[in-house]
Amino acid sequence: MSGTSGFETIWWQSGTVYQVYPRSFQDTDGDGVGDLPGITARLDYLAWLGVDAVWISPFYRSPMADFGYDVADYCDVDPLFGTLADFDALIAEAHRRKLKVILDFVPNHSSIEHPWFAESRASRESPKRDWYIWRDAAPDGGLPNNWLSNFGGPAWTRDEATGQYYYHAFLPEQPDLNWRNPDVRAAMHDVLRFWLERGVDGFRVDVIWHLIKDEGFRDNPENADFEAHQAGINRFQQVYSCDRPEVLDVIAGMRAVLRAYGERVLIGEIYLPIERLVAYYGPGLTGADLPFNFQLIQTPWRADAVAALVEEYEAALPQGGWPNWVLGNHDQPRIAARIGEAQARIAAMLLLTLRGTPTLYYGDEIGLGRVPVPPERAQDPWGRNEPGHGRDPARTPMQWEDAPHAGFSTGTPWLPQSADAARRNVDEMRDDSRSILTLYRRLLALRRDHPALSVGDYRGMQLPPDLAGDVLAFERIAEGETLRILLNFGSAERNLALEDGSAWTVLLSTHAGRSGETAQRNICLEPDEGFILGALSV
Repeated sequence: MSGTSGFETIWWQSGTVYQVYPRSFQDTDGDGVGDLPGITARLDYLAWLGVDAVWISPFYRSPMADFGYDVADYCDVDPLFGTLADFDALIAEAHRRKLKVILDFVPNHSSIEHPWFAESRASRESPKRDWYIWRDAAPDGGLPNNWLSNFGGPAWTRDEATGQYYYHAFLPEQPDLNWRNPDVRAAMHDVLRFWLERGVDGFRVDVIWHLIKDEGFRDNPENADFEAHQAGINRFQQVYSCDRPEVLDVIAGMRAVLRAYGERVLIGEIYLPIERLVAYYGPGLTGADLPFNFQLIQTPWRADAVAALVEEYEAALPQGGWPNWVLGNHDQPRIAARIGEAQARIAAMLLLTLRGTPTLYYGDEIGLGRVPVPPERAQDPWGRNEPGHGRDPARTPMQWEDAPHAGFSTGTPWLPQSADAARRNVDEMRDDSRSILTLYRRLLALRRDHPALSVGDYRGMQLPPDLAGDVLAFERIAEGETLRILLNFGSAERNLALEDGSAWTVLLSTHAGRSGETAQRNICLEPDEGFILGALSV
């Protein structure tokens, strides 16, 4: 058994996080791009749904080479999304509804148009030269080393005026900041304070494992397992360009800034194996409160594989480290696209019943899948650089009602919406007892009503070999209550034996109409069905 039931929790441990991609949530000015007033206008929906915090992807001033992940001013709102006054109104209205607000912080790189970079590239003698990463050419006149961009091609671009190369882990328009420079750290800490003073409740830190690079700029070793279909970045093992041990000191510094403001949460985006991921809790839990756990995105969708993953993750967590789970985000194909609409219901029940903090991605609650984006409407720079890797299909606008552009905008949306938007929308689904939206809302309500689901211990259950490939079974336990979760990952009916003398009631099924049923000694799971069972005394 793993867990910490009985201890006092804070909001980000017992709560749920909902990610909003602001370009795609709600447009209020008719330009086809979502904005901050649009998020404010939909806060009642988030409160109705039952989430506890909204995480907002970047809305800072930006030339939008990577849709806001290239920041030109960390302390202002891009006019595309509104104004600082609009942000202040959003914070006030969210807090009035008891919703927390988490911002996306992008400290690894700025925009090439940021004034800091303009000063840095002005000359080799610039006081801000060392705010970014500059290197001479290799002795043979080539690139400084073999590091690659995550978006394709070399990670080095030559600046003709000064004759040196600058490093960019992503687009050339996104030069990496030098976090070994204490002035950079101080400036970025001031950015955090700017938003904390405005009332934000925490930050999700973009590519946090990239912040420190190898001091000697050594070549990355070749990856013997690289396959042609993979993104180019996988040609080498990224052991020197990221995930350096010194990064933990950087994260501890950020955490210290947040702790001065009380119960604020620090979330780190980290795409690393479990054994490296858990290091980001830091020595003595001085690192990220929640190093993002993306393992469900990367693990084969089989009951036995997921069961093994959960056990491995729980066993690897440091003492006191709080777990978290994610099914999707703006960089990954949607869960319904990966596993199908029927299993997306199983995924929802899994996400909201595992121990730890769950993060939902907007649109998953209405079952949005892969929305086709024709080539002429493609937007994602990664997809343009490396065809087949575009993220546009996971970023399409939210669908609110059976109306032009599904109620998202009065203008043409920046990306297309699904062909079934007339029925796949919040308005059509919210009163439908069979909809996946209703399932999400009921799951969130159960988490609030049953501490076993939000903060209880986790106990995996062993199943006979003929069931273990298709069925995942575990219990959540707290305050004298035991709940049992049974999830059928398969397309065939499965019968499970229960302990002699035990009796259970179905608190919730992923299939409509089965809640309230009771079972004793055995229970039947329909194809693609999940149960949350509560114990009955007999």
